[in-house]
Amino acid sequence: MKKFFSAEPFAYNAGLTLVRIIVGLFLIYHGWELFDTAKMNVYLAWDNFKQAGNGKVLVYAGKAAELIAGVLFVLGLFTRVASLLTIGTLGYIAFVLGNGIVWYNDQHPFLFVLIAFLFLFSGPGTLSIDAALFKQKRRY
Repeated sequence: MKKFFSAEPFAYNAGLTLVRIIVGLFLIYHGWELFDTAKMNVYLAWDNFKQAGNGKVLVYAGKAAELIAGVLFVLGLFTRVASLLTIGTLGYIAFVLGNGIVWYNDQHPFLFVLIAFLFLFSGPGTLSIDAALFKQKRRY
């Protein structure tokens, strides 16, 4: 009980792995829309993308980035690359498409950005392909 209330990490690697995999699954779910023509056409009809000369590229690249980042997060492979893809894509959604109203309208994309920053700084944890490939030593 003392460890639970201390400032020391509690079940650090298991918790980090669980959050990483769940975030990855959510990103895969959203990125899978890449294969749904009707849903992609809805995005392409948004004013932001209709007015942009490269709107179709932005929509398809964003969905592809979500899908790729999600797969990388689930596997724990190149986790920092997945973090950067997520920060860029969901940051664009929160701050450009959503006009930066992250305290109300665009909380969900912004929360993905914050979680991606967590993995950018902390790494994937020892329960990941990155740890096996790069022989990461356990810190906790």
